[in-house]
Amino acid sequence: MDIVAALFVEGIEQRSVAGPATRFDLTGVMFSLAAPGELPVHISPHLVVFVRCPPDDPGTGTLVVEFLDAAGTEVARNAQAVSVQPGKFGRLLVKGELNYESYGTIEAHVQLTGGNSVVVPLTLLAPA
Repeated sequence: MDIVAALFVEGIEQRSVAGPATRFDLTGVMFSLAAPGELPVHISPHLVVFVRCPPDDPGTGTLVVEFLDAAGTEVARNAQAVSVQPGKFGRLLVKGELNYESYGTIEAHVQLTGGNSVVVPLTLLAPA
């Protein structure tokens, strides 16, 4: 299996269209956000991961997301089983539980069993 895309989002909706085919409507795609209050803060952003399964792949594996701070220290981790029908696409939602002690960036390192990592940054900004 391969990761097609991974993004932090505020919302995702799925709908069927002619074909039959599926559409995903993403809202609030973000790479940064203003802190919701004084530091330290805890946020729980949603990371959506789209995967594809080639026709000759068994379609099972593990998705591992390591959340690393600017120093490369793991601040959170999520692992979940993945099952996608061969020849199809799938989506997974990962809810990050992130504590920011200071303003800056935490990167989500997203990897499927045996595959390459996709890195998605999320920067916490000072409140406006």
